[in-house]
Amino acid sequence: MPNHLATESSPYLLQHQNNPVDWHPWGAEAINRAKKEDKPIFLSIGYAACHWCHVMEHESFENEPIAKYLNEHFISIKVDREERPDLDQIYMNAVQLLTGRGGWPMSVFLTPDLKPFYGGTYWPPTPKMGMPGFEQILVAVNDAWRNRRDGVLRQADELTGYLQTIEQGEEANRPASIALRPEGLSNDDAVQILDNASRALQRSFDSRQGGFGSAPKFPHSMDLQLLLRLHKREPKQNLLEMVTLTLDKMASGGIYDHLAGGFARYSVDERWLVPHFEKMLYDNALLTSAYLDAYLVTRDERFARIVRETCNYILTYMTDTGGGFHSTEDADSEGEEGKFYVWTPAEIKTILGDKAAERFCYVYDVSEAGNFEHGKSILNLPKNLEQCAALKGWDVEQLKKELAASRVKLLAARDQRVRPGKDDKILVSWNALMIDALARAARIVEQPGYAIAAEKAADFILLQMSRSDGRLLHTWRNGHAKLDGYLDDYAYFVNALVTLYEATFNERWIEHAVRLADVMLQHFADKDRGGFFFTADDHEQLIARNKDLHDASVPSGNAMAATALLRLGKLCGKTEYLEAASSTLAAAQPVMERMPTAVGQMLIALDLYLGPSTELVLISGKDETANQSAIAALQQSFLPRSVIAYRNPSIASKTPRAAALNSLFSGRETPTSQPTLYICQNFTCQAPIGGAAQIQSAIANL
Repeated sequence: MPNHLATESSPYLLQHQNNPVDWHPWGAEAINRAKKEDKPIFLSIGYAACHWCHVMEHESFENEPIAKYLNEHFISIKVDREERPDLDQIYMNAVQLLTGRGGWPMSVFLTPDLKPFYGGTYWPPTPKMGMPGFEQILVAVNDAWRNRRDGVLRQADELTGYLQTIEQGEEANRPASIALRPEGLSNDDAVQILDNASRALQRSFDSRQGGFGSAPKFPHSMDLQLLLRLHKREPKQNLLEMVTLTLDKMASGGIYDHLAGGFARYSVDERWLVPHFEKMLYDNALLTSAYLDAYLVTRDERFARIVRETCNYILTYMTDTGGGFHSTEDADSEGEEGKFYVWTPAEIKTILGDKAAERFCYVYDVSEAGNFEHGKSILNLPKNLEQCAALKGWDVEQLKKELAASRVKLLAARDQRVRPGKDDKILVSWNALMIDALARAARIVEQPGYAIAAEKAADFILLQMSRSDGRLLHTWRNGHAKLDGYLDDYAYFVNALVTLYEATFNERWIEHAVRLADVMLQHFADKDRGGFFFTADDHEQLIARNKDLHDASVPSGNAMAATALLRLGKLCGKTEYLEAASSTLAAAQPVMERMPTAVGQMLIALDLYLGPSTELVLISGKDETANQSAIAALQQSFLPRSVIAYRNPSIASKTPRAAALNSLFSGRETPTSQPTLYICQNFTCQAPIGGAAQIQSAIANL
């Protein structure tokens, strides 16, 4: 008989609806029951694509004796971390304080008033590999609750008190030696912080395989984008080479899907060969942006190819009929991690024939011995195509054509396999990251369809994931949106709307960006200490109100808020946005100084804040060919510290205008024969530049 999760919409929660554990969703019913029955709460947090979450479910939550003990002595609550990142942040902080590490599945024991007192991550059902068994844990926690209640409550109070001191983004623990100056973050401070970050990233860089640190290796998209901005600020070949080596190694490795495009979550080894096979929407969005930046800096077509293939993967396999983007594809299919993606030589010969299969297997490292488990092989490129052709005496152009045709055939065959499970819920924050990436890709790699898809997804959020008062809802599935939006939702979406405007110059996106930025400032801002809380001022009352300043697998909400407000403030001339961004950076200063490798997006915002930042205002002329050339020059240049605006005065009466942009265009909308560019920095504008050729030259010299 299904438990209390049967009526939920989250695919992760629905996976557990038939467990013998009497699971409850987070809510008043479960919490009140814990109080009434005087039982501790067992809180389990995970997500649909989490491999070890599936393992713990099979081993423990489908185990009848364990389920019986849980049901007798605990109130069990299951939470999807992607639906409730507010709960995940608070209780992950608790687990990290208790154990020194964190991860998912996350397992936390709470008092009925929601204070944590014990926790961990994955536990096997019985002791093994130096880990206690889940059965042992349950018995010990129950014994402590019944027989040593005073000690449990004392620990819960102490832990909760500490969580409430770190909720302010480490404000309470800032040493006096790095107390913020009253005037905020100075330019000298900003320069020093960026320099320290550059040196820290260089120290942790793997000069052989790319990336940072050792196995397991994560993409670190924001750090790569930061390095490109630092290279733009002061060209240093080693910074650029760090980025290009990393992007090349990832695109050649098994972490990249060489048939359908798109990246897996991370690599379990240092050379990017064996991925953890789950595919996350946010990773692919962030990596698309990193490859776009690399393409703009180097003009190397191989980076543009990865952008197109990754975007096409999202549009083909991860897009809802309504226009939003699905969240994840699992690592597992048919109960086996990676089974969907791996190959044997015999399988490839059956599809391609002997000759083409021999070449494909040589190039993509498929062998009888295999490079993965059980004689299977993960497609990867140990050598590039030119090296393969030279070693084998093959014509490289012919090889490229043959391999392209082979990939199409193999993908068609793979698509007939049992696909990994999919979490098809739609999240505002992750969708916003993909909207941003698609909008940029549309103009940079000249794929107009990407902008159409980005606009459709943005409209989906505005129409299907908004309350009647215009405030955002966090998650949508099967026609139903729920849960009030978090800071990430607002900050990411405002940033994406600015990008969408710069890609399409449709001013309605700025109107929505301004409206949502105002909501963010009204309901999330910490008006006393700067920065933003993760939850709104009218959110459900939890044991702490968190303020995230560190990046996780996605940029921190505060970092993206600072980024979005700087961009929008420059476009609209809104000093309140610029001041809010400045105070956010000031609040993050201690973290940027102490842990520069944990705040890549905040450092990107700091780079934009430090400037020199530029407003580029283009007014169309009567020569449409020249107009398009000027627009392309703006949209296809690496201008990380610039905002771009465009209007065509001749169609003003037919096109809705955003009032927030009027000050930027004021006095500049005089039609001429050629397009005119206004370049403004630090509240000062240069003489207008007329003509496409002159505009292209001016942009090249910025």
